[in-house]
Amino acid sequence: MTMQKRIELLFKKVRNANPLVHHITNSVTINDCANCTLAIGGSPVMASSVNEAADMAKIANALVINLGTLNAASCEAMILAGKAANSAHIPVILDPVGAGATPYRIEMAEKILREVKMSIIRGNASEIYSLIGGQSQTRGVDSGTVSFSGADLAVKAALELNSTIVVSGRTDAISNGETTVLVNNGDPLLTRVTGTGCMATSLIGSFAGVTNQMLDAAIAGISVMSIAGELTKSKLLEGEGTGTFRVKLVDTISLMNGATWMKEVQLHEYATR
Repeated sequence: MTMQKRIELLFKKVRNANPLVHHITNSVTINDCANCTLAIGGSPVMASSVNEAADMAKIANALVINLGTLNAASCEAMILAGKAANSAHIPVILDPVGAGATPYRIEMAEKILREVKMSIIRGNASEIYSLIGGQSQTRGVDSGTVSFSGADLAVKAALELNSTIVVSGRTDAISNGETTVLVNNGDPLLTRVTGTGCMATSLIGSFAGVTNQMLDAAIAGISVMSIAGELTKSKLLEGEGTGTFRVKLVDTISLMNGATWMKEVQLHEYATR
């Protein structure tokens, strides 16, 4: 079965299985992440207390960790939940929001990566680059300048971090170190709405909760967001801006299925070794 066919079938699997996706996530985008998870067919839970994070992770189908509004307590909860998920063989997905922007974020990201095995890591180029020791000019949570192409960075990070890597950008690059896929969908309006990256990570977590093929889950999640951006932009009426785009984006995701994905996705797959 081809990769595209496997991913097409994942849409029905998510809606049938309704995977429980545990989030310890960004307080700025927590509601968007929950609604996005529901839209694709998953079931979100946001349990960030150190008193229950590990117990919740044990019964989830996937765990999403997001560093957006990081503090000492949330970091402890992330590690506890991550270790519990690792022990239960539940996939852990990391969104290293703002990694590289401050020494504290670098320190906490490195600590989490030492303690928890990540199945998938999704971030922009500067965030991913910082996780492998690189330095780039970063503006808060926005991507800075990196000398690598997205594809080369994804491969390098996948090998160094032993995870499937998603480098989001104008062209999304996904790699597990052996196979690399470029997704050429998307629209600039996605960068004008807070949380679309976080929402993409929640989508990835939803797909990861129903398959052991982490590359497939990563491609599915990031491409759904990119395709939804294109389709939503095409539905905007004259006078409608980013606020309407944000609402209609969730509508588009809720109506997406495998057939829509197959029709719209633009991807290029190649072996890297």
